[in-house]
Amino acid sequence: MISKEHIIKRFVSYVTVDTESDSNSNTTPSTAKQWDLANTLVKELKAIGMQDVTIDENAYIMATLPSNVNHEVPTIGFVSHFDTTPDFTGANVNPQIHENYDGKDIILNAEQDIVLSPDYFDDLLQYKGQTIITTDGTTLLGADDKAGITEIISAMEYLIQHPEIKHGKIRVGFTPDEEIGRGAHKFNVEKFGADWAYTMDGSQIGELEYENFNAAGAVVTIKGKIVHPGYAKGKMVNSMYIATEYINSLPRLETPEHTEGYEGFFHLYAITGEVDSTKLEYIIRDHDKGHFEARKEVMQKLANEINSQYGREVISIAIEDQYFNMKEKVEPVMHIVDIAEEAMIQLGIKPLIKAIRGGTDGSQLSYMGLPCPNIFAGGHNFHGRYEYVPVESMIKATEVICKIAELTANKHRI
Repeated sequence: MISKEHIIKRFVSYVTVDTESDSNSNTTPSTAKQWDLANTLVKELKAIGMQDVTIDENAYIMATLPSNVNHEVPTIGFVSHFDTTPDFTGANVNPQIHENYDGKDIILNAEQDIVLSPDYFDDLLQYKGQTIITTDGTTLLGADDKAGITEIISAMEYLIQHPEIKHGKIRVGFTPDEEIGRGAHKFNVEKFGADWAYTMDGSQIGELEYENFNAAGAVVTIKGKIVHPGYAKGKMVNSMYIATEYINSLPRLETPEHTEGYEGFFHLYAITGEVDSTKLEYIIRDHDKGHFEARKEVMQKLANEINSQYGREVISIAIEDQYFNMKEKVEPVMHIVDIAEEAMIQLGIKPLIKAIRGGTDGSQLSYMGLPCPNIFAGGHNFHGRYEYVPVESMIKATEVICKIAELTANKHRI
């Protein structure tokens, strides 16, 4: 049995290291402080007995657990990222440990009246009687994805300590900058050398995902004309009014707050503007490739229509693809999903096979030649002050990793 105290200690040691990434940086990793945890992980991998432990100039970490069977087995991998999102601060994380959760409100910060309540976050009620780790309400927690790292290292340590569990060669990889979409950009798939892998980067217990959004980013720039307001009649063009026209012309109900499941959306996440110039920043998401392409066309067509109304280019739009649905790359090798599903079932976990309403390193890795479904890491409410993770879910995720390794060795001889 994997020790709860050991899992808690390891997880807390990771989340108290600030590893926030920065999308405005051009370096890899995007922030120097990511090296702090990266170097610690290298030392820890060596200490537990992993072999071929490497870290490259961009802080990508890889390590090997050698096979302990005589027959040939596919090499499998497990991947997680050590950065945290720049959407909400990950500095000075102060984890709070709540034993035997009673199903009631959890006071994160009495002074600031910050409460984690099952009345709003009803998933909490799944974990009555369990040990829950939360923030103190002033930072995120960092379970995304330090829970995944905790689980992978704990699983490798357990397999090393229990050689009676038979497995093939296992590779582990830890990446920087996943939260700003660059986690797989400099990942050396050839060096990693796995036949397939799993990202431990999902949410609630049981999640198993091999579909994700197709994704693009769009920057819409609106040009106006600034004139003294006292003499502006017939001369001033207020870019912010044109921006409002553009915003309101997109489907209002096709936004994140009005969609679920396989429904795609347009998401306006940032506005900066003055009379002379306004910039709108969008993300475009859809699971269906055809619908995804249509969404990009809608945004461009709308810009063209408004330009036609003004008789000149007042709006320009730059759209850049970010990642694509991994389903196309995973479906031809669906046995890798079946193995993970069987592992969960054997451990008494109900698999929740669903599409990710987001992205993952696994998507980009799949298109780079490393098919890579996503497995739960256990956390909830990522990227904010209400983030939490049940310790029992991290233990189960650790057990899933071990079971996948065992099943692969037993059922997939080469």
